[in-house]
Amino acid sequence: MTSVDAPPKIASARPQMTAAIMADTGLDEAVLRALVHGFYDKVRRDPLLGPIFAARITDWAPHLARMVDFWSSVALMTGRYHGQPVPAHTPLPLDAGHFERWLELFRATARETCTPAGAAHVTRRAERIARSLHLAVRDAQAAPDAVPALR
Repeated sequence: MTSVDAPPKIASARPQMTAAIMADTGLDEAVLRALVHGFYDKVRRDPLLGPIFAARITDWAPHLARMVDFWSSVALMTGRYHGQPVPAHTPLPLDAGHFERWLELFRATARETCTPAGAAHVTRRAERIARSLHLAVRDAQAAPDAVPALR
């Protein structure tokens, strides 16, 4: 294999798993970066989601870099993201409609940016994330001072 044919280098805590996912889905760091940037371009222009983000994010570069790390960890199993998404989302004024719109925009961007296999891969993960965050936000809104029962 020549250097032209070599797979792109990617920092990963699980390099063999990451390489297999990349081969199966066509996803890599460049695709994920395009996905994240394209998605948040849509979010920022969206009449439902845009104002929520605009009220909280003024410097988009660090947020976008963090989201690329998040999706690298989620989609490629790189282990780069070390944040806590649930506590970041529970105080937000969100309901099921916000999560559904988030998914609509994400699905559309994934179809535009990724191979069909890659779009399916990231969309499945986005659906699980949206479901989990929606439940966490709903529970936090119902009982803001409660300690969650993890059963």
